[in-house]
Amino acid sequence: MAPHSAGDDVRPPRRPPTLGRRLGAAAFGAALLLAAGCSSTVGGTPQPEPAALATTGDAATASRPLAELLLPPEEFPEPYDAVVLPPQAVAQAAPDLTGVPEGAKVDPPGCLPPPQNFGPDGTAMVVGTDNDSRATISVELVAVTDVLAVYRERLAECPVVAATRRGVTATVTTTIDPSAPPAAPGVETFAFTRTVRSGEGREVVTQSMTSRIAQIGDVRVLVTYMSFGAGPADTDGLTQVFDASVERVRAA
Repeated sequence: MAPHSAGDDVRPPRRPPTLGRRLGAAAFGAALLLAAGCSSTVGGTPQPEPAALATTGDAATASRPLAELLLPPEEFPEPYDAVVLPPQAVAQAAPDLTGVPEGAKVDPPGCLPPPQNFGPDGTAMVVGTDNDSRATISVELVAVTDVLAVYRERLAECPVVAATRRGVTATVTTTIDPSAPPAAPGVETFAFTRTVRSGEGREVVTQSMTSRIAQIGDVRVLVTYMSFGAGPADTDGLTQVFDASVERVRAA
């Protein structure tokens, strides 16, 4: 069976995460680093891609403004310089956390990330960047219609995925953590780690992520620590941001 193509979706293709860049550093005052070593700064104000901002498939629309539920940038711990991403930047940043770029073909087939509304009614993000280590902690709020168990099962069915776009193949490995992060009563949670490895020889780039997920009603909270170094994840900072983000959504 031939690999399924993300080109079948309505969203337009963009650069794969293996290409070094910073996401709107000049425009937003903080950088979401998407590759090691060869990063560059994109100046100016990014322009929205209409198809990327539209609702796709059966993506949900939040029953309340997601941006109002985001953890405020000033509540991120040191040394993370945080900024709320505008919708056009969300449409670029959110898919990169999956390791599967827009327009990619995946193997096994059926392991494409599900359609998602990247507009303000469907997704909101705030990203904190440690400018010394180039690590980030991102908070992504997504309006959903399915339960968290369905999302977890989908990840479990695709532990290793090869994503190919424009001749570049990235291997995306996802491992579900058997111990769920603590949360308030009635809040479902789980955690996973993910690596995205691409390139060959000295050009190998490894993107490492540690994610904690919670769901409160129709809002899914995804908090991810991402780095390109070999050091351990900042679990203290991740825990602080995750706990505060969950509580903010619960209290709304």
